[in-house]
Amino acid sequence: MTRAKFLSATALSLGLLGATLSPAIAQEKTEFKVAWSIYVGWMPWGYLETSGIMDKWAEKYGIDVEIVQINDYVESINQYTAGAFDGVSATNMDTLSIPAGSGVDTTALIVGDYSDGNDAVIAKGDTTLEDLKGTKVNLVELSVSHYLLARALDSVGLAERDLDGVVNTSDADMIAAYATDDVTSVVTWNPLVSEITASNPDAKVLFDSSQIPGEILDLMVVNTQTLADNPAFGKALVGAWYEVMGLMAAGDEEALTAMAEASGTDLDGYKAQLAATEMFYDPAAAVAQASSPDLPATMTEIAEFLFDKGILGEGAPSADFVGVEYPGGTISGSDQNVMFRFDASYMQMAADGAL
Repeated sequence: MTRAKFLSATALSLGLLGATLSPAIAQEKTEFKVAWSIYVGWMPWGYLETSGIMDKWAEKYGIDVEIVQINDYVESINQYTAGAFDGVSATNMDTLSIPAGSGVDTTALIVGDYSDGNDAVIAKGDTTLEDLKGTKVNLVELSVSHYLLARALDSVGLAERDLDGVVNTSDADMIAAYATDDVTSVVTWNPLVSEITASNPDAKVLFDSSQIPGEILDLMVVNTQTLADNPAFGKALVGAWYEVMGLMAAGDEEALTAMAEASGTDLDGYKAQLAATEMFYDPAAAVAQASSPDLPATMTEIAEFLFDKGILGEGAPSADFVGVEYPGGTISGSDQNVMFRFDASYMQMAADGAL
């Protein structure tokens, strides 16, 4: 299970959700719930809960924060969108398409990392990206893998229409599918990338997310109104997160081993996944990423991809349907429908030692 789990199911469910969802009624409160799912960059959330670090920071601000693991990634975002959680771990792409596209004003409180090789296009034998023309590619349809394929094809002047099609393949079936003669190429993520390349000497990575740095962002997003009404919630989450980032940056083996085991691997396996992840251990680096002048262009490209696939929101009339606001007030998309905000102020507090 990872951050790229079955957006196609979400696309089907949004028709139902979009008609009934409204942002949770926010108010000043003391109890909060945050959801997360298994992925290398989100394992710290589980450790925050089991280690007691989250409790310590919540107590500092006089609140209670419950961190809940959800085994289905898209389901966790759907539950957040429906108001069952105050925050959820999600990518920038999925935040735009699901809660923001459904009219739930959502803020990226923490920019945790970007995929720096964790996602890859893999083919058999002496193959190039150009050779994918006229072939079928297996991937989790309408996920970040689908987006990565689009970026890969574009890099050599091709588009999805130049393929013989994509074959929707679940992450659970990807390794078995790759082993069949019918499958010549796949797009997937770690740990599946590592397993496929290690088990198949002829497996060749044609393109990976290190070639589009900063485009697949892994976030902790929260309800914008809830954050506005309860700044202590944001301070506690960010303070706890960066305490764990400090442990990870220092190579704390107890913390790293706990995260590795929780994700179903060992310490070496987890470190290998971290090597393909640009973790923002330093909050100042996360602030710089959120404030990057390249981010609006990235989000515009993602919005265009989502609109092209029909998953930018129920009845979206254009790729500009959802507005995205960045630190400093710049907006991409509609300034009349801003539903996704990158807020670097809490990360800046961490960088300044002000939490």
